[in-house]
Amino acid sequence: MADETKNTTENTETEAVAEAVEDIEDAAEELIEAADDDTEDDDEAADDESGDEEEEEEEEKAEKKEGNFINDVIEIVESTLLTVFVIIMIFTYLLHPVNVVGSSMNNTLFDGNRVFMTTVYTGPHYGDILVINNDMAYFLDENGKVIEKDITGSGLKECIIKRVIAEPGQTIDFDVDKEQVIVDGKVLDEPYIRQTVISDGGNFNFPITVPEGYYFVMGDNRRESADSRNGEVGLIKKEQIYGKAIVKYSPIKEFKFLFFKNK
Repeated sequence: MADETKNTTENTETEAVAEAVEDIEDAAEELIEAADDDTEDDDEAADDESGDEEEEEEEEKAEKKEGNFINDVIEIVESTLLTVFVIIMIFTYLLHPVNVVGSSMNNTLFDGNRVFMTTVYTGPHYGDILVINNDMAYFLDENGKVIEKDITGSGLKECIIKRVIAEPGQTIDFDVDKEQVIVDGKVLDEPYIRQTVISDGGNFNFPITVPEGYYFVMGDNRRESADSRNGEVGLIKKEQIYGKAIVKYSPIKEFKFLFFKNK
């Protein structure tokens, strides 16, 4: 009986140990499974965090790209407005387009040419090409004093373009026989003219000294130019000068600067 009890106890103990081992194994398996689950959860959490970081980075990149685009647009708008402003200032205060009509300035300028005139210049001086408001004609009496001539109704009461030949204080004369223009006793060297002068116009008693504030102007096409020799043009008062022509820009193939170098 004792043996049976012993055996039964041993069996019971053995079974208990086996059950305990099984319980331990089960617990270990559960721990392992739990650890695996935690690892998976951690991996999932890491994946979620990584995904969130990627999304944040993408959002930041998108915001940065959008900000750069807006800045680029603002810079372009500012640059465009600045360019337009500069152009407006240039054409308002510095350059004005002028259309040439007629042949009096051949071969320097032709009918239909377009030039830029500036209102900012020194002088004017000999050789400068001027755009003039011919609203009144000025001549000299027998005492050399300036007299006005009303040219209302004249076809020459308009804007004209001519070259300065004599400045204030200079004396101008003509030798019609030799077809020469003489200023301060010197025959002018005029490479710009198309034809030589064959008439002094008969409106002045040459030689004359140009009064202060006035200019004697002529066209380069001397025989077909209504200029200071003409009875409806005369001397040009400084206040009549719109500006100085500085460049011929049209037609483009005839582009040319109109600056004159006085030798």
